[in-house]
Amino acid sequence: MAKAIMVQGTMSNAGKSILVAGLCRVFKQDGYRVAPFKSQNMALNSFITHEGLEMGRAQVVQAEACGIEPSALMNPILLKPVTDMGSQVIVNGEVIGNMKAAEYFAMKKNLVPDVMKAFDTLSAENDIIVIEGAGSPAEINLKADDIVNMGMAKLAKAPVLLVGDVDRGGVFAQLYGTVALLDKEEQDMIKATVINKFRGDVDILKPGVEMLERITGKPSAGVLPYLNVDIEDEDSLSERFRNYRPAKIDIAVVRLPRISNFTDFSVLEATSGVSVRYVTSTRELKNPDMIVIPGTKNTISDLLWMRQCGLEAAIKKLVSNGTVLIGICGGYQMLGERITDKCGAEGGGSVAGMGLLPTVTDFEEEKHRTRVSGTIISGEGVLGLSGAEVDGYEIHMGKTTLAEGASPLVKLTNGAFDGCAKGNVYGSYLHGFFDNQCCRNAVLSSICEAKGIDSSELSSFDYASYKEEQYNKLADAVRKNLNMELIYKILEEGV
Repeated sequence: MAKAIMVQGTMSNAGKSILVAGLCRVFKQDGYRVAPFKSQNMALNSFITHEGLEMGRAQVVQAEACGIEPSALMNPILLKPVTDMGSQVIVNGEVIGNMKAAEYFAMKKNLVPDVMKAFDTLSAENDIIVIEGAGSPAEINLKADDIVNMGMAKLAKAPVLLVGDVDRGGVFAQLYGTVALLDKEEQDMIKATVINKFRGDVDILKPGVEMLERITGKPSAGVLPYLNVDIEDEDSLSERFRNYRPAKIDIAVVRLPRISNFTDFSVLEATSGVSVRYVTSTRELKNPDMIVIPGTKNTISDLLWMRQCGLEAAIKKLVSNGTVLIGICGGYQMLGERITDKCGAEGGGSVAGMGLLPTVTDFEEEKHRTRVSGTIISGEGVLGLSGAEVDGYEIHMGKTTLAEGASPLVKLTNGAFDGCAKGNVYGSYLHGFFDNQCCRNAVLSSICEAKGIDSSELSSFDYASYKEEQYNKLADAVRKNLNMELIYKILEEGV
């Protein structure tokens, strides 16, 4: 069975996911078979495996860092918030239903066998498992029924690295307070601390680190600087929503209240000459070269939000003047004539769509989850996409039907069709649409041609190679700034 080590944090967004990815890449480089694991993940960014199972994207990124195929075993429980009080619960890649928070907390202990079966399967196939916690282990109101932080560490007999975020301030209080709120047995499982996201002269921080070691009795495994690496984030605290750099091509992505799978646009953000802005108002929308309406966990609610805040009207005005508009998944559903929810997937009812594509969507009780590939066949749109090869995955509750004579966008290898195109408006269920280099180049080159600018620098971008460079860059930073000798010793000695 594999040896395990766990990364827990003092809060959400302390950097657990990135540190796990970094450790995974270091262990891989050192010749070990390594896999990531997170027993319970709450996120709207998800992925479909080759088996058609759904899992959180954070563990997909970590699997890429390990150089292995993502598996739902790496994330046996995924919670996708539907409302402020409840989530869709996915176990072993399959939806088991929507639950209010209290309902889920009352039954989650019953899922421990599922968690351990997944963990043990991975453990039998690997040398090292790097486990990620969630939020903070010091949520004293939740500790009794925990299955993702110290509860998971105990089940896996995994020593813990505790990570604090210095960028938000109060990192010594974060780390000391977290340790102090834990039981003695839990405190003993923490073998070292890590300070993350440091900017400046680390020598100024060292006296505080030494004092923290004395008062907690825990050695420091090091101080990670604020890293300039481009690796996908898993939640809406992502700093990419606030990042913006002017560039030749200006793309506006609507930041819906329940935006999901915004990692669809990571490749565009990484492409030289392209800027991606996440917008929430007509004032922010301005006059982009392309607008994207992304996926969402609540299509009808987010469509009504766009309608109420004026974004729908502003987008339709820009489209009428020639701006390219692409809808992905829930965004595609919004572009049609009508959305109907007879099965109550989003609370029931029917609502008019934006009326930009000749389609209607009917929600169904069963979620559609599949990996797909195909060829863009539509010559209807203004973009030069015809003939581009695409592949990706679909995750949606609805079925979208095209009106007679409407142009589907993609012919899939299984003979079915996906999406729709009309003029400068496109829609598709395909997550990963822009990851396909041929497809992405066609979109961006068409925009460049319309603007009369050179597109040559866009076509040479290899996203797969770029991601490998980022994982190696992350691993280099982990090796340089963390005490890997200590971490290997912790891994070897266990608990």
